[in-house]
Amino acid sequence: MKARSVGIIGTGKYVPERVLTNAELETMVETNDEWIVSRTGIRERHIAAPEQATSDLAYEAAVRALKSAGITAENLELIIVATVTPDMTFPSTACILQEKLGAKKAAAFDLSAACSGFVYSLAVANGFIQTGMYSNALVIGADTLSRITDYTDRNTCVLFGDGAGAVVLGEVPEGRGFLSFDLGAEGAGGELLKLEGGGSRYPASAETIQSGKHFIYMNGREVFKFAVRVMGTATEEVLRKAGKDKSEIDLFVPHQANIRIIQSAMQRLDLPEEKCVINVDKYANTSAASIPLALVEAAEEGRVQAGDTVLLVGFGGGLTWGASVLVW
Repeated sequence: MKARSVGIIGTGKYVPERVLTNAELETMVETNDEWIVSRTGIRERHIAAPEQATSDLAYEAAVRALKSAGITAENLELIIVATVTPDMTFPSTACILQEKLGAKKAAAFDLSAACSGFVYSLAVANGFIQTGMYSNALVIGADTLSRITDYTDRNTCVLFGDGAGAVVLGEVPEGRGFLSFDLGAEGAGGELLKLEGGGSRYPASAETIQSGKHFIYMNGREVFKFAVRVMGTATEEVLRKAGKDKSEIDLFVPHQANIRIIQSAMQRLDLPEEKCVINVDKYANTSAASIPLALVEAAEEGRVQAGDTVLLVGFGGGLTWGASVLVW
């Protein structure tokens, strides 16, 4: 049996209402707007309300994506939520979302690959639909990083925001959809970007709370070096697998972590800025939500047309990376 062609048939996004600007951060830690913008490109980020959890952000994006795809929740067959900030350890955020949506037929699970999680999830859902096990899937990248950010740490608190981006995958005409994926991991770098507290290694205790183990730890310098290297190599590899040349890229959608990393990738690909989606200034690093937020925003703005070649690439804790080439 010939494998089905699988593509994105619906999109949706959501960011919380509250905006935290660099000016506000200046009143919280020793930093300033010029320093943040020059080093990261970030000007503001959205922060979830106290009563909002990751499933709430995911729900808003999911409703929009399902409407865009013309699929009812009752006909949805698979839900994957990529996140490192689940509502709770279990049940999965995807199961919580399944109930909120009323998607009674859908299988549901979470996937943890940090900022690479959305591309990993696309690859998984693509495989399920290609083989005929399911006919559609809802894939969401959603994170509430404000819950695990130490707002007394000037090195990390300026970097992160909250949000959710969702896509519906389904069968598309031959020649369209996903052409290739490149996923990878470098577990030896796991110590460079982590959240230690709350798992079986360091279960929650007074000591883990006092020592800050429930906040993001990042060795920024080393993660930056990894990101610049892997964004380039993953991009080249996924283009090779797709049989495409970098000159054929119509839209480049990188993980929105740092403007300098994005610019480095653009230079390696010889891409002009108009072919690259950059919204790190508005949303900061939203982890698994980063790539779908950028992709959905580009689609809503009419920056991607049917037949365009789109390249997605991200990196994250693990350390992990994921890239994909698709024809819109």
